[in-house]
Amino acid sequence: MTARAALEVRDLGVRFGGVSALQGVSFAVSRGSVTSLIGPNGAGKTTAFNVITGFQRPSSGEVRHDGVHITGWRPHRIARRGLVRTFQKTSVFPALSVMENVLTGLHLRGKAGVAAAWLGRRRVREEERRLRGEALELMSFVGLDARRDDGAANLSYGDQRLLELAVALAAAPRLLLLDEPASGMTSAEKIALTRLIRKILEAGVTVFLVEHDMRLVMGISDRVLVLSYGRLIADGTAAEVQNDPEVIRAYLGAGARADA
Repeated sequence: MTARAALEVRDLGVRFGGVSALQGVSFAVSRGSVTSLIGPNGAGKTTAFNVITGFQRPSSGEVRHDGVHITGWRPHRIARRGLVRTFQKTSVFPALSVMENVLTGLHLRGKAGVAAAWLGRRRVREEERRLRGEALELMSFVGLDARRDDGAANLSYGDQRLLELAVALAAAPRLLLLDEPASGMTSAEKIALTRLIRKILEAGVTVFLVEHDMRLVMGISDRVLVLSYGRLIADGTAAEVQNDPEVIRAYLGAGARADA
């Protein structure tokens, strides 16, 4: 296990029929860092996320979280270990309020049983008060406390992404995987998202993200990984990656350094 690695992927391979989505991919994500995975559409980024979080079984290789071999584990078991993800499309419950969405995430780690809930015992009421307090803290953390009673369907797309982050944080992750968190956001919302990711990092959560917005990636990442056609072609700092000739040819383009 690499020193201080929150996540380690070794020789990961995924095949769909005769197509190789990932080919011998290896990398590590250091604890207390922001690491970004970039590359053109179809490079294998979401496939890598799916394998890491248990939504896809690899054809070869292994995944370790904090030194524990988690390859092939089911998603809920991986999440309970503290490895939590968001998705490309928002996964909030549109018919529920902002508060109810966050409470849904918190109840997954509640201590009171179903039978006790039906009986209305005091410990259930006490836990409900505690969880509502935690939900308020999470909504304030992501900047949605003023929208707590609003229906999730009535939020802007950017605010729905923030709500999804609050629900993910409700699971108390140690490692948070964000799949295109800035997708569909305005420039102002992306600036706010960057600040929020830094706050998440300061709260002790390691962040690993897939993202196409290069300004965001290069401005926030401690390390950048680049996939192309299922192969890892670069692994370095933002400056190193921006100046890598193979990365420029495969993805960034000749004007990337000026635009990033």
